[in-house]
Parts: sequence; C-alpha cells; structure tokens
Amino acid sequence: MSQDSFVHRMDAALRAREQGELAQLLADLPAIRPIAGSILHRLARAGHAARNRVAALLTMPAPPALMLPRGAQSSFTIGRDQACDLVLADLTVSRCHAGLHRGIGGWLLGDLGSTNGTLLNGWRVTSPVAVRVGDTVSFGSMTFKIREDR
Repeated sequence: MSQDSFVHRMDAALRAREQGELAQLLADLPAIRPIAGSILHRLARAGHAARNRVAALLTMPAPPALMLPRGAQSSFTIGRDQACDLVLADLTVSRCHAGLHRGIGGWLLGDLGSTNGTLLNGWRVTSPVAVRVGDTVSFGSMTFKIREDR
C-alpha cells in the first residue's frame, strides 16, 4: 500500500462514524491477520477518543472578556497585587504579572517577570506583542478573550 493510500485511509478511518465505514476501507485488502485486526481496533478506539476530546473542546464555555482600556490611559497593569489596574485573585497569577501599554498601532502585552507566564493565543509572551480584539490571553491559569470596551 502506498503512503498516499495509507494516509487517505487513516483520514477516512478517523472520520468514520460507523463500523460499516471502516469495513469499506478494508474491503479490497487481503485477509486481516489477528495482529492487524488488533491494531485496527486500537486505531478505531483512538479515533473515537480524539473525536470525543475535540467535541469537549468545542463545547467549552468561552473565556471571560478582558476589555481593552479606553481613554488616555497609556499603561495598564495586571496581577494579584491590589495596586494593579486589574486584580486577579488567583495564586497562579504573580503580584505584578503583566502589563498592557498603548503603542502607536494599539495595545502591546508584556510579561512583567511572572512565575507562571503570560500567553497570547497559546504562545508564551517573552517580549511585548500586539494584542487585538478576539485574541486569547492567559495569566497563569486564568484565561480571557480580548474585547473592546464600547
């Protein structure tokens, strides 16, 4: 079997919803030896498990909103300390965790030496990066979706 055929069949197997669909993928192949049948059974189970994980992710509630500041304010601090502009009472958030600074083109997000890191769309922030409405940001284990204050 060529690699292209194998990849095509694996893709179809992972998308299969019924056992009959899997049988159609194997109809033109030689008789299955017991070990091959075991492998196919494991692949089918793995496909169902992956599909269940994706379904769980799709049904997760949206993260709470983090509004970008309006007005003339040029910097905005985020952390556990009461002196921060946005106080997050979570032990995975550092006292002075991250900051937003207004740049020429919009807001820049920077980590302020936090212990558990700052993420933008799943990527660790190591230097100031532009944030836009719709981005996802995480401070420690707390995740937010950037929204514009109306």
